[in-house]
Amino acid sequence: MNGFVLAGGQSTRMGRDKALLDLDGRPLAALAVEKLRALGLDARICGARPEAAPQLARFAEVIPDNFPECGPVAGIEAGLAAAPAPLSLFLAVDMPLVPANFLRWMMKRAETSEAVATIPAADGLPQPLCAVYSRRLLEGLGAAITGGHLKMMTAVTEAATAVGERVDVFQVESVAAALPAGVWPPEPPLRDWFLNANTPEEWARIRTHKAGIGV
Repeated sequence: MNGFVLAGGQSTRMGRDKALLDLDGRPLAALAVEKLRALGLDARICGARPEAAPQLARFAEVIPDNFPECGPVAGIEAGLAAAPAPLSLFLAVDMPLVPANFLRWMMKRAETSEAVATIPAADGLPQPLCAVYSRRLLEGLGAAITGGHLKMMTAVTEAATAVGERVDVFQVESVAAALPAGVWPPEPPLRDWFLNANTPEEWARIRTHKAGIGV
């Protein structure tokens, strides 16, 4: 399996590059790369703005988008196009509280289910920027982008339909309730795993947590 950090787009609402925000003494981009490498993945970065690429290249190889300025779906398309392995784990750079143990569990689920996309949902909301995707989606994602369908779940669903395969969207809360204690860490609380640092207020909330950011 390959590993990719989704670099975070324009960071318009934050007012500065989210990938370089400092948490626990390290930039978010470095934390995300380290987390993927701790899972045994050859981590690379995709979805970055061209002007941000030189700074991000300090942490890992940066893969340029094939469809510039088309959002995270273009970053995932670029990652899959560059991936030698059939499956790739993608993690948004501004989602530092997702535990490594959860990512490891999701990787195993994706390997056994053979779905073209394995996407967690928390509080009823799919989290397609923390998910595992198959290279079998590549052509369909390119077609979705070309057709102007840039919303992640729409693009993924269309790409899966095009190849006649299924998307595995699983409810994290339901799985957590069925798992033995200790499989997933109790801190940070599950409700905060998928917090995005999209705004200064959300960033302040993320910074209150000490658990979850490490590998």
